[in-house]
Amino acid sequence: MELLKERIRKDGIIKEGNVLKVDSFLNHQMDIQFLEEIGKEFKRRFADAEITKILTIEASGIGIACIAARYFNVPVVFAKKNQTKNIAGEVYTAKVESFTHGRTYDIIVSQQFLNKEDKILIIDDFLANGQALIGLSKLVEAAGATLAGAGIVIEKGFQPGGKMIRDMGIRLESLAIIESMDEQTGCTFRQ
Repeated sequence: MELLKERIRKDGIIKEGNVLKVDSFLNHQMDIQFLEEIGKEFKRRFADAEITKILTIEASGIGIACIAARYFNVPVVFAKKNQTKNIAGEVYTAKVESFTHGRTYDIIVSQQFLNKEDKILIIDDFLANGQALIGLSKLVEAAGATLAGAGIVIEKGFQPGGKMIRDMGIRLESLAIIESMDEQTGCTFRQ
């Protein structure tokens, strides 16, 4: 998606440790018109799938998933990273190691919101090591639902997550795949 690559070049900030900050437009301050284009692109790429729900993980994926859901006309379910009093009843859980935060979370979704009739599209902002996506796919599996695929805004192609997810047989559509990042020269993208 050329529009996304241009925006990363213009507004992305590369930090030490292979961190790409896109928080000025994607996952802290959100450019809604830009996210509309991302939502349209996910709908185009998954037009052949009969999606019934979009699943994401708190917090950065929620805004993107909500905009994309408008184009699929389906609800969004997000996995919470902490048990709260307002999640009553049975839950699906999985462990997820966060690259960004350097810690492991138990992600939780109420069984009320995922079931075996669902065809799930996972949406998230980044794919690095693949742990969030694997955790979300385990929730889908636990529910007996069908995983239609995963839509990722930015994949770090130089990290193992994308290959691992593809090797698992999960349909993966990344809007921009970064081959390398350097604080001085910026990002190079896979074509």
